[in-house]
Amino acid sequence: MQVTSLVSLQTDSKTHPDGCECGHDHGGLDHSHTNVRLWQTLLGAVFVVNSFVVDWLFDHAGTVRDLSALVGTVILGTPILVVAFKDLRLGRLSINELVALGVLASAATGDFRTAGIVAFFMLLGELIETRTAAGARASIQSLVRLTPTKARRIVGNAEEEVPASDLKVGDSIRIRPGDNIAADGVIVSGQGSINQANITGESLPVDKGPGEQVFAGTINLNGALEVKVTKAGQDTTIGRVRELILAAEKTKLPFMRIIDQYMGYYTPLTLVIAALVWAFTRDLNRVIAVLVVACPCAFILATPTAMVAALSAAARLGILVKNIADLEAAARISAFVFDKTGTLTTGKLVVSRLNPIGDVTPADLLRAAASTERFSNHPTARAVVQLAAEAGVPLADVGDFKETAGKGVAATLDGARMVIGRATFLRDQGISGDLSATVDIDETAGFSLLFVARDGQCIGWIGLQDQTRAEAAEALKDLQAAGIRRVAMVSGDRRQVAERVALEIGITEVVAECLPQDKVEFVKAMKAKGHRVAVIGDGVNDAPALAAGDISIAMGAAGSEVAINSATIALMNSDLRRLPFLVKLSRMSRSVINQNFLFGVLFIIGGLTAAAMGYLNPIVAAIMHNAGSLIVVFNSARLVRMGEELEPFHAPAPAEPTAPPTHSAGGQQSLVPVNA
Repeated sequence: MQVTSLVSLQTDSKTHPDGCECGHDHGGLDHSHTNVRLWQTLLGAVFVVNSFVVDWLFDHAGTVRDLSALVGTVILGTPILVVAFKDLRLGRLSINELVALGVLASAATGDFRTAGIVAFFMLLGELIETRTAAGARASIQSLVRLTPTKARRIVGNAEEEVPASDLKVGDSIRIRPGDNIAADGVIVSGQGSINQANITGESLPVDKGPGEQVFAGTINLNGALEVKVTKAGQDTTIGRVRELILAAEKTKLPFMRIIDQYMGYYTPLTLVIAALVWAFTRDLNRVIAVLVVACPCAFILATPTAMVAALSAAARLGILVKNIADLEAAARISAFVFDKTGTLTTGKLVVSRLNPIGDVTPADLLRAAASTERFSNHPTARAVVQLAAEAGVPLADVGDFKETAGKGVAATLDGARMVIGRATFLRDQGISGDLSATVDIDETAGFSLLFVARDGQCIGWIGLQDQTRAEAAEALKDLQAAGIRRVAMVSGDRRQVAERVALEIGITEVVAECLPQDKVEFVKAMKAKGHRVAVIGDGVNDAPALAAGDISIAMGAAGSEVAINSATIALMNSDLRRLPFLVKLSRMSRSVINQNFLFGVLFIIGGLTAAAMGYLNPIVAAIMHNAGSLIVVFNSARLVRMGEELEPFHAPAPAEPTAPPTHSAGGQQSLVPVNA
């Protein structure tokens, strides 16, 4: 017997205007549901309790007592009988009929108080159950309320308040401090600190400015922003995430499909058992107790409540699971295969070396390079300017700025002609001398070199490289501690680069210079050796390898429809610590499901035996039935709190405060900034 909660009823009234209530069910079984409200249950209980009070206070009040019990039974029993009738009208037998028969049998004997109490406990238990299960869905259902209903659209020089549903791609909207952003878009002007925990699972706000992307459902904590809409309505990232999570909630494990297949035989079997009990005992109370306690709610709830709670925990941390079978499969993974760029590394260049020449100081070199590069959007330029900002180096104005795409930049700084770029670009600009004479790093190991020249003379060089993720080493250790037997990195990059990254994060198995097909073959070879393989990539250029794994996980999927669609599981942020958590969550989910399943089976067997032998009356059977269901729901709800200790990763603070670098022996400076 399943009863929709008030939350379910509100949803159903919109989804099914024809009046057919179709709230959530036990594990997806196709049951009808009763349109019952809390006040109705309490009103019926008042009449049943009144029958006991009248009998206790007054003598010869049998008629009033029975009438009060009858009214209470009608109020409480009607929803149960209605749902049973709907099942029969559709030509199916379900567990709903067991409860209806129990209530009717009690009423048929004239014991309206017992019938009312049985109906009350069944309805009350279902109301508590559905509301408790709804608590497990809190992080999923909250997605419905994240996107605001109104937006401030900019029209000319004025603003107009419009429904968020009216926004279209290309519109400009104003986001004030404290506003919830109404659509995905790109910041046109303004600076703001954005709390995007709802999308990425990161609790710390992110500072954003012009040219950076913002997502619907996130909150602008400070600063006024003008945002150009790129996605609106259901096309936004949060809209896609909500749809996929709710779709995942409706999917089933193979075990759940087996239950569906055989549940049609359960009710007839229970009726046969009840008939045998009547044949041997002629005790109607035993038959009623059998019918009530046989409702397999605890058994049926074993799997879906656990998976809904696990999906809620995953969603809270920005882990998007499209199918609960993939979440369950994560428990059996024995090997992880990682892409390098954008997965184990940030995919962004950072300055790792400053090497001034002659009397030039590292601070002077950084100031000259950052001032000259400040108007370039090239990744190397952004990395140099970012370092200058972190080090507190003031930048100067430049003139005659000119950029040669892919080669370098030239400008006038403090009256001197500056040229910055690769060695070949400097030579093309007439810079003489042996530029590589002071270079002691190997570009083939993943370094990019920028040479800086002033008035025709090289004053130093800057080394940049793709930075490994600060939490990568910790995450890999946690995976190995969780029993993952093989961890490998496959990359299309040069071997020296791949081996450097592997050494930094502690991976011993490295395959470099791979074409996409080579990655696929590597995954297939690993599976052929008996491993269940999880493939992790950025979801953009790793689609063939992702498709080859038993499960595939896309990193940094927030805002990327390609990433969301290319993998079975998507991490909305790029925190690698989500991976060991995913394995632990999956294993804990399996453990909880096994506990629930074992309890449900033993509960039904024990309850049927006790009822048949006369140890349970119908009232106690109803109480036990609901207690068993609630035990399963509460046991599953433990999963909701998993991962609460997992906060966004913060890189350890540098040993020394960030400051303009100073000369080291030999005139070279080694500087490795760390980006959290």
